[in-house]
Amino acid sequence: MAKQKYYAVAVGRRPGIYTEWFGDAGAQNQVIGFQGARYKGFSTREEAEAFIRDQGSGEPIRPKPSRKINSRNTETPIDKPDAGLADRIIIYTDGSSLGNPGPGGYGVVMSSSGENRELSGGFRQTTNNRMELLACIVGLEQLETPSAVVLYSDSRYVVDGITKGWAKKWQHNNWRKSNGGKALNVDLWERLLSLCVRHDVHWVWVKGHAGNPGNERCDQLATQAASCAKLPPDVGYETVSIPTSCK
Repeated sequence: MAKQKYYAVAVGRRPGIYTEWFGDAGAQNQVIGFQGARYKGFSTREEAEAFIRDQGSGEPIRPKPSRKINSRNTETPIDKPDAGLADRIIIYTDGSSLGNPGPGGYGVVMSSSGENRELSGGFRQTTNNRMELLACIVGLEQLETPSAVVLYSDSRYVVDGITKGWAKKWQHNNWRKSNGGKALNVDLWERLLSLCVRHDVHWVWVKGHAGNPGNERCDQLATQAASCAKLPPDVGYETVSIPTSCK
């Protein structure tokens, strides 16, 4: 049974303590698209109450009137954040490897039009970086048409690899890094770069294990997936990194 979480919204549409993140009555609806929102997840109500006392008054804050969107037939006023991110599909991702290399898993939480979807999977032998990459790939591959997305990841390897152009340079140099060494995880980088061409992705790095509810949920999904029995092989890793006879 999952441990109870408390989500403290110090600054948002309706400040308070919530026991759910997703859903119409969850904390997410109070902070997504709200400029200057301050919120965090805690394991106890006492910690959540202390956060609200330190960070905000707890009084409802009414945002300026703005465009309304439908969420399960309920209109919710939202502020449009910088760079027009309010209209984008939200994807949180995380990857995990127990041993690195070892059994690994990925977790994805997608939010669009007020509905949330969770995805996860695991492999018997892989690495943390591969699962971080695969989480992003799986999320983006769910989109049937070219879409505008904001994707949150706690992996500097992935976010910097895309936003700083490292992966494109490796690809241009026949998957060689600037020091001449061979780039790793070529099969996954190729898939991710192709998806970045298809979709308009705004990448955001978030600190892991820091109370971000979307990131924490993805971490739970990834860890659970990595812990499952009889996991399939990560063919892209095992055929390159370890003997095919390894069980």
